[in-house]
Amino acid sequence: MASARDLLKSVFGYDDFRPGQAEIVTAVASGENVLAIMPTGGGKSLCFQLPALMRGGVTVVISPLIALMRDQVRALREAGVAAYALNSGNTEEEAGEVFAALERGDVRLLYMAPERLASGGTLSLLRRIGTGLIAVDEAHCVSQWGHDFRPDYLRIGDLRRALDVPLAAFTATADERTREDIAARLFDGQTPTVFLKGFDRPNIRLAFAPKDGPRRQIMDFAAARKGQSGIVYCGTRAKTETLAKALDDAGHPAVAYHAGLDPDVRRQVEARFQRDDGLIVVATVAFGMGIDKPDIRWVAHADMPKTVESYYQEIGRAGRDGAAADTLTLYGADDIRFRRAQIDESPATADHRAAEHARLNALLGLAEAQSCRRQSLLAYFGEPSDPCGNCDLCDTPPEVFDGTAAVRKALSAALRTGESFGAGHLIDILLGNRTDKVIQRRHDDLPTFGVGQEYDRRQWQAIFRQMMGLDLVRPDPTRHGALVMTDPARPILRGEQSITLRHDTVRQAARAAVRRVKALISDEDAPLLSALKAKRRALAEAARVPAYVIFTDRTLIEMAERKPATLDDMAQISGVGAKKLDRYGAGFLEVINGAPAMQQHPSRRALAGRPAGTLYDALMDAQRTLARGACGTLKPMTCPHAKIAKLAELKPGDMAGIERVLGDRRAERFGPRFLEILSAD
Repeated sequence: MASARDLLKSVFGYDDFRPGQAEIVTAVASGENVLAIMPTGGGKSLCFQLPALMRGGVTVVISPLIALMRDQVRALREAGVAAYALNSGNTEEEAGEVFAALERGDVRLLYMAPERLASGGTLSLLRRIGTGLIAVDEAHCVSQWGHDFRPDYLRIGDLRRALDVPLAAFTATADERTREDIAARLFDGQTPTVFLKGFDRPNIRLAFAPKDGPRRQIMDFAAARKGQSGIVYCGTRAKTETLAKALDDAGHPAVAYHAGLDPDVRRQVEARFQRDDGLIVVATVAFGMGIDKPDIRWVAHADMPKTVESYYQEIGRAGRDGAAADTLTLYGADDIRFRRAQIDESPATADHRAAEHARLNALLGLAEAQSCRRQSLLAYFGEPSDPCGNCDLCDTPPEVFDGTAAVRKALSAALRTGESFGAGHLIDILLGNRTDKVIQRRHDDLPTFGVGQEYDRRQWQAIFRQMMGLDLVRPDPTRHGALVMTDPARPILRGEQSITLRHDTVRQAARAAVRRVKALISDEDAPLLSALKAKRRALAEAARVPAYVIFTDRTLIEMAERKPATLDDMAQISGVGAKKLDRYGAGFLEVINGAPAMQQHPSRRALAGRPAGTLYDALMDAQRTLARGACGTLKPMTCPHAKIAKLAELKPGDMAGIERVLGDRRAERFGPRFLEILSAD
């Protein structure tokens, strides 16, 4: 059986594992029950794909997203792995092909949607084909505390028991409570081997900004990244369409995506996003989980996400190739009010609503953070870290001030008006504005009338937004969103506790969003990268697969920088496995070197980039020299290419070993010289 490292290089084209992958692969391959929490882009899929090639039987992969299955199956087949998918998206012909391959025993990985587990014939099918391992992707979907609960995932535990095979579960977003729930539901309370590989994605730059003309802020952010693939998340379907049109009209190719679109239109958007460079998709959260596109360079939120987990998962769709990526999240008081009301009006239990408010508080704490944003994000997942140097607050530390007096004035205004009004009316009172509403209710007679004139309306809006973010006041849905004081605010109102606030940084944040984006490659190498992308696009269109299935951006960037001259050089590029080298290597070398690549015999091509390739060349040179014997007068004799390749790989250390490969006659003529070459290596 080939080792994990050999398969990693020969099948997937990588010289080494990413941090944490090797030990997970070892545990899964050895048949342990595993729960692995790994950051998005950390290489979760490899941790079950590689063991599937090392173990016997079929590995069944439960995945909730048809698009993601398609992408992974296409990528595996491109690498020479027998992978198939069974889901509702299969045509009759495709389903027939899958079942035929299963009957022949030609399948190593079988992807299935969780809904298929409800079918009565599924269990007997999986028994008949010799299932040896179950892998569960997006395992947080099994937990009711998770943010994407899927009832069909509850059947997976029963499936594991019925098949009596090991199970490996993977997710990127699971806090401690969710992890405990996953273990209970999938492993029957047995303790799996848990790998908590951290949540940090250091290549992704984090930035938040208060809303100040959100359309303009998103347009500026996209303009600074012109030509790069990106996703903009919006809170409503209508906003996706208007913002997509605005971006497209401004010269940024953009399309809308939401659940209300015709399924065929959604599929076309997904296919175009996978295929095209530089397309922007403006979407609700319905988009992205099933898109395994590694070169998304930025993600922006035009509206605040629901939770830290949602935020982490959505920004995690950027920079999966490990190259630099940017994010920007806009938020405002309206977002906070809407989300609080959504939680309060839900039919969930009181405990569940309290947990959701706590999750929202954590997100707002991240938005209003006063120091390194990544530290705040990782602390939520229980991971300590140093300041990252790759977030907006590390770039430009915010100005803070003692906001105790301001907060006490705001709380007093709310209490003296019976906690019956929203921020707008309270700000009018604090500023001393005699509006019709203020005069009608005689709020101009209150002691708090006009006591806040040291701040303007915009600054008071920022103060109230931060108060909502710190959960000092909450909108009450039974009072039309009026702000009600919470328990944590009482010590501040009584003068027993102080509080620090951030100065409103709207303009500063807007400037930061349009900072010059660092190029992924030097100006000198950019034309070659464009030519390599054009070659990739032509191959992808011909094969009707996404461009990154041929090669990822990161692989093309490395080609453009290193400029390999031979297939041996090309084999050293990360992401170029044996199958892809054989299929595409010569074509990309021609683009790089401006001339057709030297033709090689298939036996030599199979050794490209390996020490055996150099030995093969030396043995072939020796054979040519000795073709007519050392004297040069004997009858010509050669060795088959396949036997030369076998010698280069086996490296026999004596004449007997050479005779076993070449036979007596060839060993007599070539053996002594071949042995010198093999022994000298």
